[in-house]
Amino acid sequence: MRVALNGLFLSQPTTGTGQYARELVRALRAISPRDEFIFVAPQTDATVAAPVLVYPTRFSRANFAKLEFEQFTFPRASKTFDLAHVPHFGSPLLPTRPTVVTIHDLIPIVLLAYRGSARVQLYTRLASIAAGRADAILADSFSSARDIEAHLKIPREKIHVVYLAAHTRFHPPSQEKIQRVRAKYHLPERFVMYLGGFDVRKNVARVIETFSGLETGESRLVVAGKLSDVDSPFFPDPRVMVEQKGLGDRVHFTGFVAEEDKPALYAAARVFLYPSRYEGFGLPPLEAMACGTPVIVSNTSSLPEVVGDAGILVDPDDARGWIEGLRDVLKNDLRWNDLRARGLAQAKKFSWERAARESLEVYRAVAKPARESNRV
Repeated sequence: MRVALNGLFLSQPTTGTGQYARELVRALRAISPRDEFIFVAPQTDATVAAPVLVYPTRFSRANFAKLEFEQFTFPRASKTFDLAHVPHFGSPLLPTRPTVVTIHDLIPIVLLAYRGSARVQLYTRLASIAAGRADAILADSFSSARDIEAHLKIPREKIHVVYLAAHTRFHPPSQEKIQRVRAKYHLPERFVMYLGGFDVRKNVARVIETFSGLETGESRLVVAGKLSDVDSPFFPDPRVMVEQKGLGDRVHFTGFVAEEDKPALYAAARVFLYPSRYEGFGLPPLEAMACGTPVIVSNTSSLPEVVGDAGILVDPDDARGWIEGLRDVLKNDLRWNDLRARGLAQAKKFSWERAARESLEVYRAVAKPARESNRV
């Protein structure tokens, strides 16, 4: 079987979609070496293992170039393959081969603040119609699957849940690596941490509110990740809230964190907080658990599926619940050790090998009718 994969996001390896495409194909090639999994991309990328077919776009403006590649270039290039897989919400309206599309989440539809301009809404509508014409949908979680069924009106039997996984680099690191990262990012000795995006759905204000409820000497807070240059309703700057609450000397902002440093950063933290209001999957809590750090997360969207009974789940608006949960883990060593052990076990349930095998089953089910039709 020859599978063409849309490689539009290969040049953005730090994005969730870019990481997903790379990790999935790496695992597919490992478990099924007789099949061909070939990226079709609008640009070259030397860090991606061959083969990659490159089809440059004609448009210089990013939006038009993206649309042209998704709707014209990729389906044209896929004609000689058995199957096409678009690993993001942007499959062709007129597919030329049996098509699978991965829809990680429906943020632009479910959340009002993310619907964007009229042009963005038009693109979302096009992507929604195109998804309905695909032969199969891969969803990151049952939560996403329910959203896809409800909002896109796609029959549930066409939607297949395939969980993502943390990169293999996420495991308990050595003390030497932890100390190196501690020195590099000037980390305090004992701290709780948030690592992730800073758009409004991430609810980082809950992290600040929760931490402000602790006694002064209990811990420090580390907020990791690149902050927006402008404070806005969509990207609220947590530094403003920190100053308003007089927490400046108790909160440390690391700025951008290199991927290779994240495992040691997670492992150095006493607790990881993730109060996001909506996630298609939610990799950061899984990464933290894989590194041996207890997690407190929201009880919304996909996060209960990822964390299971291995973490503390709290309503994102329950201020008291977040403070009590954090105090419990910080003060109770038995509770901390139990959550650490549960988290490590829970993280092992997710792997890219499993994701690849489940994706491959969908590929073969979708491609089989087309192959049989060609033999008739």
